Amino acid sequence: MTHRLAWLIFLLAAPMAWAATAPAEPFPRSLSSYPEETTTGVWPIIQARAAAEPFNVVATVIFLLAVLHTFVVPKIRHWGHVVEARHREHRKLKAADHNHNGQPDEVSFGGQLLHFFGEVEAVFGIWAVALGAAIVWFKGLDTVVHYIGDTVNFTEPMFVVIIMALASTRPVMRLAEQSLRLIASLGGGRPVAWWFTILTFAPLIGSLITEPAAMTIAALLLGKQFYALKPSGRLMYGTLGLLFVNISIGGTLTHFAAPPVLMVAAAWGWDTAYMFTQFGWHAVAGIVLSNLFYFLIFRKELLALQPAPAAATAEGEPVPVWVTAVHLMFLGFTVWMAHHPALFIGGFLFYLAFAQATAHHQNRVDLRSPLLVGFFLAGLVIHGGLQGWWIQPVLGSLGEGPLFTGAIILTAFNDNALITYLATLVPGLTEELKFAVVAGAVTGGGLTVIANAPNPAGQSILQRYFPDGVSPLGLFLGALIPTLIVAFSFMVL
Repeated sequence: MTHRLAWLIFLLAAPMAWAATAPAEPFPRSLSSYPEETTTGVWPIIQARAAAEPFNVVATVIFLLAVLHTFVVPKIRHWGHVVEARHREHRKLKAADHNHNGQPDEVSFGGQLLHFFGEVEAVFGIWAVALGAAIVWFKGLDTVVHYIGDTVNFTEPMFVVIIMALASTRPVMRLAEQSLRLIASLGGGRPVAWWFTILTFAPLIGSLITEPAAMTIAALLLGKQFYALKPSGRLMYGTLGLLFVNISIGGTLTHFAAPPVLMVAAAWGWDTAYMFTQFGWHAVAGIVLSNLFYFLIFRKELLALQPAPAAATAEGEPVPVWVTAVHLMFLGFTVWMAHHPALFIGGFLFYLAFAQATAHHQNRVDLRSPLLVGFFLAGLVIHGGLQGWWIQPVLGSLGEGPLFTGAIILTAFNDNALITYLATLVPGLTEELKFAVVAGAVTGGGLTVIANAPNPAGQSILQRYFPDGVSPLGLFLGALIPTLIVAFSFMVL
């Protein structure tokens, strides 16, 4: 007995002793440690860094494979449906739930696995496993544990999970819907009025309640007031691209709401007054011009849309003012403590208790979409933390115009907050260059689902309205014209 107890204590203590071992060399390698004194030009710098640290190439190849994976998720999801249909046909099964546990009695493992690989929110997490295996192979197990456990900052993914859950609650949504209804009523409450109101004012609200919260509210309202009316595919993708671009620039009226601005505000001394005067009016102009342009393109279809009876009458029981006020307090506390996960997660636990105590005024708390979005962003920051070796020299080599354009392009393949963060590491940037890189990063924030942190939240909420899921190419084309209009607003107006 004593012998077995000793072995048990050893087995429990060994992992703790192993986990305390730090890697021999810092990982990832700091950008200042590369020998570049005699190197000029972007490509020679990248080559020198790849030679000095060959794992850089491995990490970037895995990241590029993850990006390519996002473009084929609709096809993988289709394969999943085919495999499940064949499984049911072979077993002569129906999608039944005889035991009433909320799950089918039998499913195809292969089909479900394909569905998992076909979830865009799971893509970067899946490839993070491949990245972790590569780190173990090249650097050892201690390195991957310390990189993911100690180096990568998961505050933003955790914050997005909490803010999405709070912003989608019934009291908050009712307040947002009632407020926007007052504006939409100026256009007779028609779907076109809702469309224009949501796409104009919800993104600007993001400068106060943060972009993830604004995206959640805007996507839920667009789903109810617009997408449920089954518009054409072109208008659906155009609206989605417009929403993503508008949200990306709508948070630039303050210095704390947009993640790419937050990354540079303290380092460059930008406050809300600076953001409002230097970025704010450009953002407002870009949003209004983009909405007007798309209205002119789709005016016949938008004007022909008729509200569904359910959307017009489903108000439900009124929510007491004090309940809504408490929800806003929780929302405000979460925004205030956005950089302190221990505090905003603790606040959310108190919210869950309050929601239980006022359950008759609440919808069921559904964490599936917020958790998937958080998983997506967590995977993205794991990969993104290893891409600075080539992004930083690219940013540092460009002038104002090329830097603006380059930031837009890089943002399409990386979270725009990563782009602006790396810009803070480039020495000697003038105010014009700082403006260019941040303006470019927020301008390109709607081109892909990975370009801006709130985009996965919007896609997760709205993808059920797209029969085959959201196509990355369709999103890109839908966002391209608004992106060009916003670029014109920032660089020409």
